[in-house]
Amino acid sequence: MAAGSGLYRGWRWLLLGGLALVALAGCKSFDRDADKKPAKLTSFEVERKLKRVWSRNVGNGQGGLYHRLVPAVEGELILAAAHNGQVQAHELERGRQRWRTRLKTRLIGGVGAAGEQAWVGTADGRVIALALEDGRQLWEYDVRGEVLAPPQGDGQRVFVQTFDGRVVALDATTGKRLWSHSDGMPVLTLRGTSTPLLYEDMVIVGLANGKLVALDRETGGLRWELRVALPQGSTEIERLVDVDGELLLHQGTLYAVAYQGQVVAVDPDTGNRLWGREASSHVGLAAGLSNVYVVGDNGSITAFADNGQGVRWEQTVLARRQLTAPTRWSSYVAVGDFEGWLHLLSQVDGSLAARQRVHKSGLRATMLQVDQRLYVYANNGRLAAYELMPER
Repeated sequence: MAAGSGLYRGWRWLLLGGLALVALAGCKSFDRDADKKPAKLTSFEVERKLKRVWSRNVGNGQGGLYHRLVPAVEGELILAAAHNGQVQAHELERGRQRWRTRLKTRLIGGVGAAGEQAWVGTADGRVIALALEDGRQLWEYDVRGEVLAPPQGDGQRVFVQTFDGRVVALDATTGKRLWSHSDGMPVLTLRGTSTPLLYEDMVIVGLANGKLVALDRETGGLRWELRVALPQGSTEIERLVDVDGELLLHQGTLYAVAYQGQVVAVDPDTGNRLWGREASSHVGLAAGLSNVYVVGDNGSITAFADNGQGVRWEQTVLARRQLTAPTRWSSYVAVGDFEGWLHLLSQVDGSLAARQRVHKSGLRATMLQVDQRLYVYANNGRLAAYELMPER
C-alpha cells in the first residue's frame, strides 16, 4: 500500500458518515455547525396520523455501530439483516416470519435481493448468498474488501461495491468472480458506499472520488463516467466528495448527489449531465411531484425542480438531527432521525404534516415504500410497517 496508508485507514474509520468530523483536530473550522446541538422538535398542525400495522424484531439491528443495514423487498417478502448475523424474511402483508437464518459472522452490508436469492456483506469482506425460499446458504465469496452497501443482482450476476473503490461481478449460481473494476480512491473518504444501480445492460455506481461510473454488466468494461463533484480546498477533509447515497432512477433520468458537491441529473444511456445544483449529502435521494428531494448533511431537506430550474422549497426545522435518506410516501416525503422519530413533510411546500416515534434507538436505514405502506427498520432491529390513517 502506498505511503500514508495508515492515515488513510485510520481516518476513514473516524468519519462515520460525516457525523464524526469534529473528532479530528482542526475540524471545527470546516464543520461550522459541529458545536451546535440538534434542533429541538417543534409543534405543528398535524395533518395525518400513522397506524403501525405490524412490528417484528430482527437480531440486534445495526449493532450499536454506524452501519446502515437496509432491508430489501422481493415479491411478497421483506428481508432484513442484523449486525450479529441474523437474517429474516417476513411477509409484507402481515409480517409473518417465513424464515430466519443465523450466520456465524458479523454483517455490515445488505440486504440485496432479486429473483431467487438474497445477499449480505460481512465484516471480513465476504458476500454470502441465501436462498430466498428458505434462507439456506447457497455460496460465499471473499471480495477482499468491506461491503457496506447491499449487493444487487440480475439473475445471472451479482454486483458488489467494496469500500476500497472496486466493483466486483460474481456468478449468481456459483459465486465465482467474473470481473472486477477498480477506480482511484482519495486519501480520505466517508464511511460508506453507494448501492450499485442496474440499468439496461449496465451497472452504475457512485464512488468516493466524486464520480459516477457505468460499467458493462457482462464484461465490466467502462461505458461512461461523469464527475459529480470536484475536490476543492487545502485539506483532505475539505476535499471530501464521496457519492455515498443511493442513486435514483426516476422517469428515465438518473439522479445522484455528492458530499460537498452537487445534485445532478444525468442521461443514463450516455452519461451526459442534464443539470447540476450545489448540494452536499451522504444519503440518498427521492423524487415526486416534479421535484427531487435531497437531505443535506446539515439536516436540511431541499426540493429541487426536476427540470433543473432551481429550488422549489427548503425545510430546516430538522437541522442536525442526523436524518435518513428521504422516501416518497403518498403525497409526503418521509425521513427518520437519530432519536427514532419518523417525520412526514408535504411534497408541495415542505411543511411538517405528521410525526411518529418508531424506537428511541434511532433510525438510519433507508425506509421502503411499497404500495400504500412504509417499512421502517430501527437501529435496535425493530422492523415495522406503517399505513396512513384516512384523512379527516
